[in-house]
Amino acid sequence: ILTILGNSAVLATAVKRSSLLKSPELLTVNLAVADIGMALSMYPLAIASAWNHAWLGGDASCVYYALMGFLFGVCSMMTLCAMAVIRFLVTNSSKSNSNKITKNTVCILIAFIWLYSLLWAILPLLGWGYYGPEPFGISCTIAWSKFHNSSNGFSFILSMFLLCTVLPALTIVACYLGIAWKVHKAYQEIQNIDRIPNAAKLEKKLTLMAVLISVGFLSSWTPYAAASFWSIFNSSDSLQPVVTLLPCLFAKSSTAYNPFIYYVFSKTFRCEVKKLQCCCGWRVHYFSSDNSAEHPVSAMCSG
Repeated sequence: ILTILGNSAVLATAVKRSSLLKSPELLTVNLAVADIGMALSMYPLAIASAWNHAWLGGDASCVYYALMGFLFGVCSMMTLCAMAVIRFLVTNSSKSNSNKITKNTVCILIAFIWLYSLLWAILPLLGWGYYGPEPFGISCTIAWSKFHNSSNGFSFILSMFLLCTVLPALTIVACYLGIAWKVHKAYQEIQNIDRIPNAAKLEKKLTLMAVLISVGFLSSWTPYAAASFWSIFNSSDSLQPVVTLLPCLFAKSSTAYNPFIYYVFSKTFRCEVKKLQCCCGWRVHYFSSDNSAEHPVSAMCSG
């Protein structure tokens, strides 16, 4: 519910401000699309299976669920990597060079991210890697436990781990460390903090927001990655079901964090959310039984 409501607010704000969106903000929209796509395509089936105490739908739904999870997961990771690279380029370039990152460039980058994610998601369907149920039995993903007996599966895991996890994560860390060093040197040159330009303060706030988004995603998926790699080299029975269940739930909660980060750091997003609340409040009041003229629209918005 939090994922759908929060990211729907992000998408509604983006649609409303489509003509004012800057090119890097399109990556934020893409991240919201990936998060809400994961919630709509996966979570209802997982919740129904949890209530059923067993997976629903058989092998076909299991492959579908795992494919959607891999597709949207890789897309989110690569989008965060692209956000870090673009923020690094903007921070370390002159204003004239930063304007070269146009909306068309970002749209091409987003298309590449989706194609790259789709390629990795369909590779197990083509015979390189496997999809299968999680050890706790009410979710599906890459069949980690099958890989320690298969050179084909192990090569897939190794390649996927390097190209979809390690390399993007190292790129994110390197970019934000470079930005932090650049900002630190810039602030050192300004002795009086009151003389720091508003543009520099805004740049610092945007960078901090992007760092928190990346940290939230990486930290929520790290326990799941650790449990998955444990099952590669050890029997799946070596871990209790709850030990594999909790990291999986924690990883999926990553789709709900970002709208809250936007709300804290973006004044524009806060204003748009309040307008949406006013609109919803007006509709609820309008369709209620007491819709007399004694209550002006301003009172409904404030309510």
